Amino acid sequence: MSGWCKAVVLLPCNALITLPALVLWLTGWRLTRNDPALLAVGGALLVAGLALAAWTMWLFDRVGKGTAAPWQPPRQLVIRGPYRHVRNPMIVSVLLMALAEALLLNAWSLAAYAAVFWAVNTVYFPLVEEKKLLQRFGDDYARYRRHVPRWLPRLTPWAPPPGDEIAKS
Repeated sequence: MSGWCKAVVLLPCNALITLPALVLWLTGWRLTRNDPALLAVGGALLVAGLALAAWTMWLFDRVGKGTAAPWQPPRQLVIRGPYRHVRNPMIVSVLLMALAEALLLNAWSLAAYAAVFWAVNTVYFPLVEEKKLLQRFGDDYARYRRHVPRWLPRLTPWAPPPGDEIAKS
């Protein structure tokens, strides 16, 4: 199984299929008629989340020369596309899709699951992930981290000053 296939099956599929299914089963969820407005918003969030996930995975593969998985991380720091607005667009994409599931299925237990998923990542990223990125990419990542927020996107894309080594990535 290729690195990307394994990464997608083990990470986002578990976060978006296996764990939500377990939450639904444990809470006794049953399919009910849903409000068309919730379906429309949920559908829009799902499309946005899928598009963002595909874009970030493509960037990690083509620019970063790796995957989102810890066993095959990117070899290059990726600061293109959505990464110029927010440091963790992959997690943002999963959150968008998790919220979409909650709306589409009219399952508020999945909204709670999305909140727990976000809270866990809010603790994990500064304690583990960002430390590893600082070790791998040093000052380039430190400079990037100072200018680009972790979760809420900047309105304008950040760009390193011309001539800066990080600008060449």
